[in-house]
Amino acid sequence: MAWWKAWIEQEGVTVKSSSHFNPDPDAETLYKAMKGIGTNEQAIIDVLTKRSNAQRQQIAKSFKAQFGKDLTETLKSELSGKFERLIVALMYLPYRYEAKELHDAMKGLGTKEGVIIEILASRTKNQLQEIMKAYEEDYGSSLEEDIQADTSGYLERILVCLLQGSRDDVSSFVDPGLALQDAQDLYAAGEKICGTDEMKFITILCTRSATHLLRVFEEYEKIANKSIEDSINSETHGSLEEAMLTVVKCTRNLHSYFAERLYYAMKGAGTRDGTLIRNIVSRSEIDLNLIKCHFKKMYGKTLSSMIMEDTSGDYKNALLSLVGSDP
Repeated sequence: MAWWKAWIEQEGVTVKSSSHFNPDPDAETLYKAMKGIGTNEQAIIDVLTKRSNAQRQQIAKSFKAQFGKDLTETLKSELSGKFERLIVALMYLPYRYEAKELHDAMKGLGTKEGVIIEILASRTKNQLQEIMKAYEEDYGSSLEEDIQADTSGYLERILVCLLQGSRDDVSSFVDPGLALQDAQDLYAAGEKICGTDEMKFITILCTRSATHLLRVFEEYEKIANKSIEDSINSETHGSLEEAMLTVVKCTRNLHSYFAERLYYAMKGAGTRDGTLIRNIVSRSEIDLNLIKCHFKKMYGKTLSSMIMEDTSGDYKNALLSLVGSDP
């Protein structure tokens, strides 16, 4: 399914609101789980992974009203490591969480370009506006200006273009003439010349609607006798290549893109826990069920079976609880 339709798929949700919800007993359960010596991690998992984000916010309010303490700060002081990182991620409002992930990707030495590319290429215009607003409120600076300060060259340009959210036209109308012209322009900008006109690629990939781009990719393949992905692979490299390919992948099928992100977060030696946590938390109330189905089709194993092999302890149990039953 193409990315712009993925936001309205109710069957995709793995974490739903708890029925007959009352935040007060939940807050009390959490307080007791963290009171005194030792922590009852399973009680924390049972409450926080089985409530929607909106319900978690109500639990946090009740916790403060009943016990005079901030729930997130209390969790941070009682938990540690990857489990703490996952549970604290669940407590953020969604847009604030994504703003935090972007901020963390740029602070300190080195920039995690992959995180910025993933978020900017896969969100709708409305979501990007909410993330920018949350970023400015929480960090006192402009997300666009921070990206400009932290990146350079064509990568900076594609990220700033993506941030404008101009691909967001959900109308199914496609002008076949313009799609053909775009395909010819892309061919002329890449395969046909020595060197590459990167700005032409960036402009078309970042300003055309997803439905239009799908037609452009079809026309391109007829002209070039190779896919747009193959051309991007051969014409660009590094983070710019990753950014362009991510736009193409999200345009073709958003759920497959996230399935691939989750798979490569766990494949091979070591686990990219940041990617694993961010994508499971941020998609759990949107389309994680659909991502799970694509994951199984693409890799011949379930997402939960891979989590079981790759993680351990309370961290593993919390992830599995968020992911839910196998497709």
